[in-house]
Amino acid sequence: MRILVVRFSSAGDVLLVTPLLRALRRRHATAHLAVLTRPAFASLISHNPHISAIELVEPRASLRALAHRLEANAYTHALDLQGSLRTRALRRLVRTRWSGYGKRRWARELLIRTKRDLYRDSTPEAERFFEAARVLEVTPDGDPAELGIAPEIEERAAAWLGEGPGDQPFLALAPGAAHLTKRWPVRRWETLARELAEAGHAVVAVGGSAEAELGRRIAAMAAPRGWSACGAFDFQGTGAIVRRATALASGDTGVMHIATAVRTPVVAMFGPTVSRFGFLPYRARAEVLERDLACRPCSAQGGPRCPLGHHSCLRDIAPAEVRIALERMAA
Repeated sequence: MRILVVRFSSAGDVLLVTPLLRALRRRHATAHLAVLTRPAFASLISHNPHISAIELVEPRASLRALAHRLEANAYTHALDLQGSLRTRALRRLVRTRWSGYGKRRWARELLIRTKRDLYRDSTPEAERFFEAARVLEVTPDGDPAELGIAPEIEERAAAWLGEGPGDQPFLALAPGAAHLTKRWPVRRWETLARELAEAGHAVVAVGGSAEAELGRRIAAMAAPRGWSACGAFDFQGTGAIVRRATALASGDTGVMHIATAVRTPVVAMFGPTVSRFGFLPYRARAEVLERDLACRPCSAQGGPRCPLGHHSCLRDIAPAEVRIALERMAA
């Protein structure tokens, strides 16, 4: 048996595939199990113990070239967990036994546009993926996602922390998000960092290079108990830092899923998106902060601006509320 699991992006979604990978390996111990994803997200599964290989979607490669390569590997089953126009085309080009899962597009769009809830269940996305593997006879085991971290990355993270907070416990803050409406306001992050430092907590900001300046501002507000790792590490390195934190505060982002995958408690702020979409912290010790507003949800993945101009879904979450939740999670 040769199984191909297809999920191009994004960081959180790739991590949410890992419970399925674990179940496939347990059920089919001798199968060749590969994942097709973009190079930017390969590090999220490069040290996953359950997979045999990673197939990469090269940015400039043609779909036919990709299909030819996949055909040569003679996969007996292919699970389309992306459900995009590109994967639909790939399904026509690669001869194998394809299967997909229900993305609940109509229910999601109806909830966004009319606020009518026609979802038939509240199944997390990580478990919806299992619909594509029905013929392979696997079921969720109830455990979280997984993020394998290379030993050298662990050592680098430990060395970085040694020059920062050292051995003292610290709280991690992840201020970034791909879309503006998923971002808690900058001043709220700064106030939270100051309040945490005043309460005696060490603070480490985490995220990508896009959050480098914001990370420095957070670290400055928490000085002398603040540091920023934003832009210093890739996904695995961020996971290594977050794994050592007593708790993480974030929005509905990939770093939130990284935290659940390394078993760190999470305080997650949800604004334009809602639990029905299936992306709450999966099988984790977590607290979700949100506001019951008539305008929610307003988009599937966030957007460049609040449609009504007030952004109250996140703006109304106070720093003190997040601080108290973080202290509760870290206890």
